[in-house]
Amino acid sequence: MEASLNVPWKFKLFFSLASPAFDLILRNDGTVNRRLLSVINFISSIKKPANSEQVNGVKTYDVVVDQTRELWFRVFVPIQHAEEDLPVLVYFHGGGYVLGSPDMKTYDDLCRRFVNKLNVIVVSVNYRLAPEHRHPAQYDDGFDVLNFLDIHENRLNWLPDNANISHCFVAGDSAGGNLAHHVTRRACEIEFQKLKVIGLLGIHPFFGGEERTNSEMELNGIAPILKMKHTDWFWNAFLPLDEPQTRDHPLINVSGPNSVDISKTDFPATMVVVAGFDILRDWQLRYYEWLKNSGKETYLVDYPNMFHVFNIFPELPESEKLLSEMKEFIQKVLDKVC
Repeated sequence: MEASLNVPWKFKLFFSLASPAFDLILRNDGTVNRRLLSVINFISSIKKPANSEQVNGVKTYDVVVDQTRELWFRVFVPIQHAEEDLPVLVYFHGGGYVLGSPDMKTYDDLCRRFVNKLNVIVVSVNYRLAPEHRHPAQYDDGFDVLNFLDIHENRLNWLPDNANISHCFVAGDSAGGNLAHHVTRRACEIEFQKLKVIGLLGIHPFFGGEERTNSEMELNGIAPILKMKHTDWFWNAFLPLDEPQTRDHPLINVSGPNSVDISKTDFPATMVVVAGFDILRDWQLRYYEWLKNSGKETYLVDYPNMFHVFNIFPELPESEKLLSEMKEFIQKVLDKVC
């Protein structure tokens, strides 16, 4: 049966506003209208402070890693399972590398769902944004958080006693999924004191290339949230100015002609989530096949009737189902390492 996008009317209204909002915020000169974005954030009360009092069974607090670059993370701790050894999920938010933060209500709510549904302690990372900070700023920030968590004194001071940093999962959606891949690959080259990345969860990771794939050409202007003009803008804002401006850069086209060989690395088990109405779908499927061909344990989860970052909408049954798939993956990995 042919896939069809079937969502409530309020989602269709949101989709109709998303593209014009991008056009207002992402300027033609390659800069972001941060002032307008701040006004939108203020009007919509989009920011959510940390709360040491439990809300729906979860308490949160923020930890500063480096004030000079505004590198910090939010910790989400379950009230239940306080005596139980729990894995740590390090999460990178989406937003094309130019938008978003852990204190956005969308991502604060999402990480609370992770805690309650996945039985994990979540560390949600605030990394520097492009174009003000281009690559490698984001990857450096993500990796530095892993290093920070690995230091004994930091584990004692900033993570709950039941956080098992040797059972670490790295996850992200959209640009955060790209970031999660590259931070994980870099972590495979380092021997930490205690931290070990044992699983990667890429939720519609943001990959691309010079080629225009079938999903890009057929779904551009039809699929909600993203258009090719937006993804091209994001990549131009992200790529270093002193490197060739090509979407076949190994940071973007991870499975392409300039890809990094991971076949001999201890790359962890990976879950790749794709959606039928996502212009990036073909790039994500190529990533999945590349991981398999590199000899890595890989699982594909496909939602043919969904769209890019559907996971952030708890009203959708598929969003809830994805949490069950994530929990099953995490448990499967834990069963193998324990």
